[in-house]
Amino acid sequence: MKIISVQLYFLPVQTRVPYQFGFETMSEVTCARARIRVRDDSGREADGWGETPLNVQWVWPGALPLKAREDALKSFCIRLAKEWNAFAQDGHPLELGHAFLENELPRVLEEAKLGLEPEKRMPWLAALVCCSPFDLALYDAFGKLVGKPAYETLGQEYLRRDLSFFLEPAEGRDISFSGKFPSDYLAQKATRLPVWHSVGGADAVLPDELKGDEPKDGYPVLLRDWILRDGLFCLKVKLRGHDAAWDYQRLVNIGQIGMETGVRWICADYNCTAQDVPYVTEMLDRLMKDHPRIYGMLLYVEQPFPYDLEAHAFDVHEISARKPLFMDESAHDWRVIRHGRKLGWSSVALKTCKTQTGALLSMCWARAHGMTLMVQDLTNPMLAIIPHALLAAHAGTTMGLECNAAQYYPEASNPEAAIHPGIYRRRDGHIDISSLQGPGFGYRSDEIRRELPEAVVKG
Repeated sequence: MKIISVQLYFLPVQTRVPYQFGFETMSEVTCARARIRVRDDSGREADGWGETPLNVQWVWPGALPLKAREDALKSFCIRLAKEWNAFAQDGHPLELGHAFLENELPRVLEEAKLGLEPEKRMPWLAALVCCSPFDLALYDAFGKLVGKPAYETLGQEYLRRDLSFFLEPAEGRDISFSGKFPSDYLAQKATRLPVWHSVGGADAVLPDELKGDEPKDGYPVLLRDWILRDGLFCLKVKLRGHDAAWDYQRLVNIGQIGMETGVRWICADYNCTAQDVPYVTEMLDRLMKDHPRIYGMLLYVEQPFPYDLEAHAFDVHEISARKPLFMDESAHDWRVIRHGRKLGWSSVALKTCKTQTGALLSMCWARAHGMTLMVQDLTNPMLAIIPHALLAAHAGTTMGLECNAAQYYPEASNPEAAIHPGIYRRRDGHIDISSLQGPGFGYRSDEIRRELPEAVVKG
């Protein structure tokens, strides 16, 4: 397979309520949607689609004005569209994606940083997110070329190289990737997936937290109402990481509401805001002592510390001895996961927004080394939610996936929801992906009545 043209679109989306996580709050986002046309050796052609929200606050937190960061991401996407259009290599999407991530993306990012002050230099995580729509589109296109769902094209029949070309095992482990392919690490596909509801830092949990300016649009506002409407039984709790009293009480309040409404699981997500290990362990120990039932409901802890593991190389074994500890922002690729495993991180949160290629290789490395997996959201609407859900359906996660676009911009995906209703509305605590049919990611894009804006890169 070889790329013959690339198109890029920007789709703006507004949230119905602000979504607070880490030190930032999101009230709007631009989704980057890529369309890549490819051709195989026989002359057959196909179009593939990929989409990712450019969630600036997550990929590039900092003091630089939000608009400056978002403009930089959009400009970088445009630059990448032209780079992918000129990318002359051929092969399977895993081979193309790997070659681009290893060689082209670092070069393009370094060129984009030239002459800029440090605070204006885009981080690697942001570059990955900008690259992901194009990488995703390759898998959709390849599936259409060969007439297979994307996850049925990850074996020896389609790949020229086994995983030993892409991955190296941890030192001292009797593990080999020779003769292994991504298909060897896939779980049996599920079509009905448990869903995690995100409780943002600004979300109303108790009635006295209501401010009076909440939207009256027919969707819930209070957490209890969300749980009852959608039958939720998994809650992700966004914590501050710098206010121990608030974080602890937030977990207790949500745990108590959960016990009253049939919630089985909660998790604590710090989004890189904690600055030392005792901040986390002391909270866990206090919760275990004073609220043992809520402690039992706490399924895992996610990314307490800043994601640069070289600069923040905390030994986290004390946390993972208490609860599974998931890398999220840190888990750029399998090499960082290997480093994190040495430090005591036990688990990996996969995200399609860091590229499908990176997610697949990280999944294989982690599963080979006995690390547990989750698939986490980037508040993915529209097409973006579909590869995200498919990854969770095939990865063998601890418990379903996070899916919160239905909370923060439920109307944004109406054209897609008309074809895939089970994906965009959570029922009985699950989403249903059985409507995904056909080759590639099964978008059925020709049936979706989505009017796209003018392309910013026309191929």
